[in-house]
Amino acid sequence: MAKSTSGSPAFSKPSGIVRPLVGLYLLLGATTTVMAGPGGPGGPKQGLVDMLIEYLSAKYIGVDLGDDVLYVSVQRQTLFHIQAGQLMASYPISTAAAGLGIRQDSYRTPLGLHRIAACFGSEVPVGGVFEERVFTGQVADSSDIGRDLITSRILWLEGAEPGVNVGPGIDSMQRKIYIHGTTDSQALGRPASKGCIRMSDLDVIELFDRVAAGTAVVILDN
Repeated sequence: MAKSTSGSPAFSKPSGIVRPLVGLYLLLGATTTVMAGPGGPGGPKQGLVDMLIEYLSAKYIGVDLGDDVLYVSVQRQTLFHIQAGQLMASYPISTAAAGLGIRQDSYRTPLGLHRIAACFGSEVPVGGVFEERVFTGQVADSSDIGRDLITSRILWLEGAEPGVNVGPGIDSMQRKIYIHGTTDSQALGRPASKGCIRMSDLDVIELFDRVAAGTAVVILDN
């Protein structure tokens, strides 16, 4: 039922806190959902992807980001999937209604560099409901809209910045910060979650099939 992996490569300790890239909001932020591949779209948006990768490489010297990077723009409420330096797709999301924060029980979305620690739900049907990362056997329907359900797929995030999103009282993994499906797709595009990153059921299934444990996830307030 669940796809769960462990022993994924650890990030080395980064220097400092991730700060937003000036200009990413202006160009990448104007992106709607796109799909790319070999010979896919380039231009200004691709130029900003190149800038993001360069920024992360300079910020996290010695950290192997890998071929896949997920960039979460909080202000734009969009998740961008970058693969081998190309912008592959973007998806509307919801981060926390309470805003940004790292504290346990704050119901806020943490900033900074993370990775996908584990993935759950490879055989779960669209709209399947999880409790503690286990499929309950129930499938959400229209009557569940507005409920804070975790549906379809889970990508469990692990902080990669000690003192920022790793450690007592601020640990993203212990806080159970996920990328997951939601029944409340009408709220996507604006902050609405209790700390997690929500996606539509179909979008999170698509993303789940494209990434794996160990994938870098950077959350920036821009």
